[in-house]
Amino acid sequence: MATANTNIDIDARFEYAQDVIREAGERAMAYYDGTAGDLEIETKTNALDMVSIADKNVEAIIRDRIHDAFPEDGFLGEEMGIEKGANDCLWVIDPIDGTACFVNQMPTWCISVALMVGNEVVIGLIYHPCGKELFAAQAGKGASVNGEPIKTSDVASVSDGMMGIGMSHRVKSDTIAPVIAGLLDREGMFIRNGSCALMMAYASAGRLIGYYEPHINPWDCMAGILLTREAGGWTNAYLSIPDVLEQGGPILSSGRNVADELCEIIGLQH
Repeated sequence: MATANTNIDIDARFEYAQDVIREAGERAMAYYDGTAGDLEIETKTNALDMVSIADKNVEAIIRDRIHDAFPEDGFLGEEMGIEKGANDCLWVIDPIDGTACFVNQMPTWCISVALMVGNEVVIGLIYHPCGKELFAAQAGKGASVNGEPIKTSDVASVSDGMMGIGMSHRVKSDTIAPVIAGLLDREGMFIRNGSCALMMAYASAGRLIGYYEPHINPWDCMAGILLTREAGGWTNAYLSIPDVLEQGGPILSSGRNVADELCEIIGLQH
């Protein structure tokens, strides 16, 4: 598969990136189980906003391996920022989404890698090393977990499933409180496991009816957006938000049947 105005080989990148993210997962697990030595941890602004040496090294592995194979591609990573390439490709990387869980020995963390070509996401990969699950999507070719096709939930009401909810200190608490109240008032329920990407992966596989976070950075959700859409679901127009690659914005993903109700609860346009 190639884009309309370039000779970019998406198929080759899709196959190669799956090997890279698994390799990165092995490295991350070595830190997680202690075989790679003690973790050095830095706190950015608060206890939930931290970075470990594992984050930095895992991102470096992903960047280095992809650069070796596709030297003209660019990168946007949580730890190393943006490095523009010579073509329209931009790899968007979160080396460990859920670092607070990772450093506290909880298994709800993952690695997220997406490829944008211009303004479109064409590859989305989320790898959960603890569960040995690779969620993968390529634009126009569907979504899978460990090679098996997946689809989003087909429930018609929030009362029929579990919703994923995320929250950070970047927004005020009263931003999320009405959403939780709206879910509970409609006999819905929610979970927060500490990783946006992992919950979006679960929503793409129909394990959750959807995922919402009032502000999220692009490296946390870009792969999940493609996974959701290729699994038959719906997301808000995240990529149309002004300056979203620099500033982030709200994300909502869900099965199509429940999207209207969730938008009503949250106050987003469908």
